[in-house]
Amino acid sequence: MAAAAYLLAGVVVRRRGGWWPPGRTASWCAGLTAIGLALRGPLATAAHHDFTAHMATHLLLGMAAPVLLVLAAPVTLTLRALPVRHARTVSRVLRSRPVRFASHPVTAAVLDAGGLWLLYRSALFPAMLERPWLHALIQLHVVVAGYLFTAAMVGVDPAPHRPGRPLRAATLVVFLAAHGILAKVLYGHPPPGVPAGPARTGAELMYYGGDLLDLVLIAVFCAQWYAATDPRRRAAAPRIPGRAPDRPWRLPAELRRTGHDER
Repeated sequence: MAAAAYLLAGVVVRRRGGWWPPGRTASWCAGLTAIGLALRGPLATAAHHDFTAHMATHLLLGMAAPVLLVLAAPVTLTLRALPVRHARTVSRVLRSRPVRFASHPVTAAVLDAGGLWLLYRSALFPAMLERPWLHALIQLHVVVAGYLFTAAMVGVDPAPHRPGRPLRAATLVVFLAAHGILAKVLYGHPPPGVPAGPARTGAELMYYGGDLLDLVLIAVFCAQWYAATDPRRRAAAPRIPGRAPDRPWRLPAELRRTGHDER
């Protein structure tokens, strides 16, 4: 359903004479595929009794899928596909205090990393394996928290209230440290009910696999920072009254092509 809704929105934009990058559509479908692999199929089945398989689903749901989904710019596509009246409603929701609080880098990092520490260092992990509803709820949290954190770090959708990159960079470093330390703790102190051998293998996958995915996130973050500080791009960016000159904000090119103003 999520894939069909995204593709339909792209068709609506094209019918209006607009254009949507195929790469963003591919990124969205790849992100949904990563979620599907973690929820259905042999890997999902093995995750109920194999801690290494469980950790592989964690990497897919909480790290790989969020990066792909965020880079697909679903909010931008939604604003372009909806009628103006409904697009303004969505914009008001995105500017609301609860959304701004949840999407703040520090809040998103606490929800993401803190949720993992709570899951693996308490009785929540064995309870998750015994209760399907709790298992589904935790998987949903992993995806949503991962998406919020990734969007706070490298989001490409409009976010005029997103903090500056120095704060985001510091938050990213702390998050990476928290994730790596948790993997080392799991290596020496397995979660309740997990044998030492599988726990060590799963912890190694969390540590090294997480590092590889973190490198992707860091590369995207640095590329965006470099592009934002390019003197030629800064000279061409329009200034918004009342906004600090060292932090210009522009609508994505996809929105500017449709004539949406910066208000």
